[in-house]
Amino acid sequence: MQMLYDSESFVVVHMLPDAGHSGAADNHNPQPPQLMRHGFEIVDKRSGKEVYLDGSWAEMFQLQILAWQRNTPTQDEVEDTLDSYIGLAQNPVVVH
Repeated sequence: MQMLYDSESFVVVHMLPDAGHSGAADNHNPQPPQLMRHGFEIVDKRSGKEVYLDGSWAEMFQLQILAWQRNTPTQDEVEDTLDSYIGLAQNPVVVH
C-alpha cells in the first residue's frame, strides 16, 4: 500500500498486489486472501465515502497519474479530477 495523495478533501492510496506470497494456507498458519492485482482507493473526506478502482478503472487512473507526473497540475486540477471519481463511491468509510 502506498499513499499517493493526502489533502483536506481527499486521500488516494495505491494498493499493490502481494508479490512473493503464494497465498497458500495451512491449518496452523491461515493466510488472508491475497490481492492479485493493483488498484486505487480514493477517499472523499468531506462525504466520508470511498471508491476502489481496479481493472480498467485502475488502468485509466494510472494513465491520469502518469499525465500528472509529466505536466504538474495545480491542487485544484487534481481535486477536480478526484471529485469526478467520487460519483462512483457507494461505500461509507468505516475504519481507516
